[in-house]
Amino acid sequence: MDQDKKAPSTVEPSNIDDVRNGQVLDGSGVTNHDAVFGEIRKDGPNYRSVGWIGTSFLMMKTQIGLLMRLIHSEKGVLSFPHVFNTLGIVPGVLLLCAVGGITTWSNYIVGVFKLNHRHVYGIDDAGQLIAGRIGKEFLAFTFIGHYTMTAGSAMLSLSIAFNALSDHGTCTAVFVAAAFILVFLLSSIRTLGQITWLSIVGVVSIVVAVMMITIAVAVQERPPEAPRDGHWESDYKLFGNPSFTDAVSAVSAIIFAYAGTGAFFPIVSEMRDPRHYTRALVICQTTISAIYIVVGVVVYYYVGSYVSSPALGSAGTTMKKASYGVAFAGLLVSGVLLAHVSSKYIFVRALRGSRHLTQNTMVHWFTWIGCTLGVCLTAYILASAIPVFNGIVSLSGAAFGTLQSFQPMGAMWFYDNWKRPERGWKWKCGVVWSAFVILSGTFIMIAGTYGSIVSIIDSYNADGRVAAWSCADNSGSS
Repeated sequence: MDQDKKAPSTVEPSNIDDVRNGQVLDGSGVTNHDAVFGEIRKDGPNYRSVGWIGTSFLMMKTQIGLLMRLIHSEKGVLSFPHVFNTLGIVPGVLLLCAVGGITTWSNYIVGVFKLNHRHVYGIDDAGQLIAGRIGKEFLAFTFIGHYTMTAGSAMLSLSIAFNALSDHGTCTAVFVAAAFILVFLLSSIRTLGQITWLSIVGVVSIVVAVMMITIAVAVQERPPEAPRDGHWESDYKLFGNPSFTDAVSAVSAIIFAYAGTGAFFPIVSEMRDPRHYTRALVICQTTISAIYIVVGVVVYYYVGSYVSSPALGSAGTTMKKASYGVAFAGLLVSGVLLAHVSSKYIFVRALRGSRHLTQNTMVHWFTWIGCTLGVCLTAYILASAIPVFNGIVSLSGAAFGTLQSFQPMGAMWFYDNWKRPERGWKWKCGVVWSAFVILSGTFIMIAGTYGSIVSIIDSYNADGRVAAWSCADNSGSS
């Protein structure tokens, strides 16, 4: 166990014939042994090829992929304008900054823990170090369940885009199936280094789309959902008066938007130099926090409680089509990245320690395609077969969101620092802060799960008779 805590040694390039993509290669074409992937050869996939700029976009896309809570906002699923409508602008922004700060610390701990324990690939490996086999399997279940269901939600978001762009040109079930095919094909790209350019396109498209809506709602006369007669003014609130259930649901929605932390372990594992992880993290968290605040506040200020469902319809039909056209690539890449990291986890766990993990063998290809197909097919079936699937995704976010971004990171700090001989004020502050992160995450998990269950019951009572594989238009078109 003590060996795990040693700082990783630096590989010296002496007597080495080549350095490629940040990997030290010997004359036979085999890299220095990677603690996760083993021997990475020139004739196989390079799982250590992501630079820090690419890492920042992958991290942003993982987080902003959860911004589809803003875009794919139907009954029972809160967006940021809905959050501010529940809490009020001032408490909403303060809570958003607080959650952003906590998760930024959690994300930082991921990078530190990875450097201290190079063999860690997923959050489940950290769980095994902390709590043995039970910790590993529990966190593995939360990781796979959470991101697989969120990939299914991305497929539903794509079906909304198809419906909006085509004026409900065909049965929605057909559009969800088309989304499944697209996500499966692109998520089968083997390395995050090859997906980086998709993430760049995805981040840009999502940001441009939501900024289009933000500007449009600021200049329109009144939102489409507002009363058409008489004088209209936005009914925004600086301070809300929510019930306990509504408040915890709103807080859970904010946490859900920052709950990409679990995917940061596999991302940092494919970096050329994990020591550059922190600079990528700073860019990621600063950018997404600014986007969340600006978009959420501006849209809510001008639209008030009349934000459309989904929210990209808040500026009218024409702008909705334009914004969905721009956002389509971002929605697609969200599903691709979420499905990829889920599939890659299963793939690495199945073949770890085997030559098939990094060589182009038949076992390698059949296992990889089987993993991506299995994850995407599961996400598709869940999204299509459960009438209140959006509520289920919200429940997953409430139950598993903090388990990806709060409690494990506090426990990771204790694992690496509890037995340190130096116990000055920094150590004591670290103890208090880590305990706070664990306790607050546990409280929010329990309260948010309760709020989500109440929301699911209300949603089912309202429209629980919607059929599985429904053909109904889900884009909010009139």
